[in-house]
Amino acid sequence: MHGAIDLGARQAAARKQQERRAQAQAGGGAAPAGAPGGQYVLDVTDETFNTEVVERSQSVPVLVDFWADWCGPCKQLGPILEKLAAEAAGKWVLAKVDVDANPQLAAYMQQMGVQGIPFVAAVVAGQLLPFLNGAAPEPQVRQAIDQLFDVLRKEGLLPDEPAGEPGAEQPAQPQIDPGLAEAEDALQRGDLDAAKAAFERLLAQNPRDAQAKQGLGLVELSLRVQALGDPQRALQEGLDKPGDVRAQIGAADVEMMSGRVDEAFARLIGAVRTGAGDDRDAARKHLLSLFDLLPPDDPRVGKARRSLQSALF
Repeated sequence: MHGAIDLGARQAAARKQQERRAQAQAGGGAAPAGAPGGQYVLDVTDETFNTEVVERSQSVPVLVDFWADWCGPCKQLGPILEKLAAEAAGKWVLAKVDVDANPQLAAYMQQMGVQGIPFVAAVVAGQLLPFLNGAAPEPQVRQAIDQLFDVLRKEGLLPDEPAGEPGAEQPAQPQIDPGLAEAEDALQRGDLDAAKAAFERLLAQNPRDAQAKQGLGLVELSLRVQALGDPQRALQEGLDKPGDVRAQIGAADVEMMSGRVDEAFARLIGAVRTGAGDDRDAARKHLLSLFDLLPPDDPRVGKARRSLQSALF
């Protein structure tokens, strides 16, 4: 639990703030948090965080998903977390925080040193532990959650799981392809090169493997941004060199990694519109590769595809 943050002080401040707002509203009160994914998924606000997360975490672990509507990777990770919360059926609860609508929680997240979303924190017994930063395929998220709960049990923060009634049928565990498991293990170790090779082998066997395709795309994006060194410098070069397609590709990668999807797409569409020859084709191909990082029905992908067609013809 290294890096855990005590929420006790924030809890007291939040309680006082709630009391002041309740008095100001003269008993009007706020509506209870919704549960779009069922009783195990909650929408949490600045006002309800204390009750729905801090107090609730005294009896059940809470994973807090910080997201925003403009964040493409958030829209990949969110449904995965909601699905796993429903499968957990009360073993843990998912709290979703829209950082645009809740500036206090967004500022609190920045105070923890978190620079981008999606970001997921685990809150147990009033203690906050940074957990996930960035999107990942479902098998990796599932494995990370299992490992988190193993650590919590070893530290005595969670009871051991009951063995179950004698003769009771145990739920079937999802089977993971050995090649996918190899790729996920490499990601867990932080070995992006090994993860890339493993995902590439999976796609060589089955070019339609959606999980492998998404996993490879995320790994390659991470490697490219890592190779840039200073993301802010890459963004500045994108501004200073509008005619340099490599500068535009680097800046678009940084924007994509930070969730600024529309900006990344618009940048590369602009490079297609003003470029020529190999430069134009490089911008087009790179844009298509970024489309693969989002669900095919994402409206921003459809909008960008239409703009790309207009730029090409």
